[in-house]
Amino acid sequence: MAMAKVAKETGTILIVPNAGAGAITGPMCAPNVFRSSFSMWQSGYAMGDVVAKKGYKKVVTITWKYAAGDESVGGFKEAFEKSGGKVTKELTLPFPNVEFQALLTEIAAAKPDAVYTFFAGGGAVKFVKDYAAAGLKKSIPLYGAGFLTDGTLDAQGADAADLMTTLHYADSLNTPRDNSFRLAYVKAYKLQPDVYAVQGYDAAQMLGVGLAAVKGDISKKAEFTAALEKAKIDSPRGPFTLSKSHNPVQDIYLRQVVGKENKLVNVASKALADPGRGCKL
Repeated sequence: MAMAKVAKETGTILIVPNAGAGAITGPMCAPNVFRSSFSMWQSGYAMGDVVAKKGYKKVVTITWKYAAGDESVGGFKEAFEKSGGKVTKELTLPFPNVEFQALLTEIAAAKPDAVYTFFAGGGAVKFVKDYAAAGLKKSIPLYGAGFLTDGTLDAQGADAADLMTTLHYADSLNTPRDNSFRLAYVKAYKLQPDVYAVQGYDAAQMLGVGLAAVKGDISKKAEFTAALEKAKIDSPRGPFTLSKSHNPVQDIYLRQVVGKENKLVNVASKALADPGRGCKL
């Protein structure tokens, strides 16, 4: 957020390769600021649709009390309640606290039809393991934004099996574009690419589009911006364009954990655009 603020104030071209903060393509949006990743709202909103279509009526949400968690849950709630569901409790704990036990007890007592969560990294690992250890995995289905199971499956082990999440990438898209990217990535880095690799690659692709349009003269910011605004980025995740507020308009996938992969189930939301609320571009 601090970097986006400085970029906006100085007119410096910035391509954000990960951070999903809504404000960057919302109230803080700027002609010179672009994002190659996602907004927190997008995966949350897509999962709200998925959970509603499964017929669930009462859901409890749980996340850290900070912007990323609030925005992910907000997107979920918007879609879920628009379709007739009700978020009956919004449970939070301070970031980066991982003492989940009291909240898991509260979930068990509430007996919702399902739980929606946003956690990432070490917190995601512990939450998934604690949820299973509390016996909740067997009785209350758990759904999450994709970062729950992206980059965390090795540590989560069997406790993550069959979990369903939504994100703008999956490990098994099996398109010619993605297959060639994955093969080249493995050859170059001896690692399987993840969502972060794709976002970084696409940030470079976006930079390439802008630089080609101005023949390398970065001082031509208006032409750089215009080229990106009308570009279609040929991403391994699938082609995407940029919204008026410069966030990717992209497919959000429903994925299921199978072994060590987030396998594609289907497209949860086609060409989903973040609403960019508060953006005055």
